[in-house]
Amino acid sequence: MDKVIGFIGLGIMGKPMAKNLLKAGYNLVVHDVNRAVVKELVEAGAEEGFSSKDIAQKSDIIITMLPNSPHVKDVILGKDGVLEGARPGTIIIDMSSIAPLVSKEVALKAKEKGVVMIDAPVSGGEPKAVQGTLAIMAGGPEDVFDQVKDILLKMGSSAILVGDIGSGNVAKLANQVIVALNIAAMSEAMVLAAKAGVDPEKVYNAIRGGLAGSTVLDAKVPMVLNGNFKPGFRIELHIKDLMNALDTAHEVGVPMPLSSQVMEFMQALKVEGEAGNDHGGLIRFYERLAGVEVRKNHGG
Repeated sequence: MDKVIGFIGLGIMGKPMAKNLLKAGYNLVVHDVNRAVVKELVEAGAEEGFSSKDIAQKSDIIITMLPNSPHVKDVILGKDGVLEGARPGTIIIDMSSIAPLVSKEVALKAKEKGVVMIDAPVSGGEPKAVQGTLAIMAGGPEDVFDQVKDILLKMGSSAILVGDIGSGNVAKLANQVIVALNIAAMSEAMVLAAKAGVDPEKVYNAIRGGLAGSTVLDAKVPMVLNGNFKPGFRIELHIKDLMNALDTAHEVGVPMPLSSQVMEFMQALKVEGEAGNDHGGLIRFYERLAGVEVRKNHGG
């Protein structure tokens, strides 16, 4: 554990992930535009890095956990970025959910400087980030993945190498498509129950043990029933992932009729100022269409 890990991006997901690495005994240098969260991590035992370049100069392995493709390109390739400070042999683990083509582009530029990169996006939202039980899907050279797998498993309960660089993000896009369509299906079903005058909580308990049961159902229905749309994963981030999924699908020749529909439902909520809500808040689109709310003890 003598290797120093740099961690850039301490948001909803990054902060608990970094804390789990500290708890595991790793030496951590952290950086984020939000100084308050940097201070919190320093108080927990991390060292402060003053720029992406500074992080790279102090680290053997650099983890980035950022909102989208432009942020990753800026942090790694930009002025005072990771590649300006990284030594040959440094490993970058980009755990952001970005476009697979951008992962490939950034990895190619890193390789020119003798720096190797893997993409390793995650699934599980804030609760699993806190618990250290994320599902991690990686793309990149197998020997590099083997070097960092133990680190990944301090943040997740599983870490699977899917294929070459960019493959992790393809797997993540597949994940996000399934999650979005699950939330939409849950929303239609629960709104149907409420409008038909049947207690949606009882419907949920009746169906969750059968074929309709899912991780999404168990994670989101209790939140909806309590009217809790505090984000574990924001609608605006799911819009970003679906945009990347649709772009990637169109590049390779895959029609995505259901995903494009759900994307538009989320866009409608964004227009209404709800982009910062949890993606389980997609149900509010259906509730407004039907003129009913799915809440505890609500019979319609």
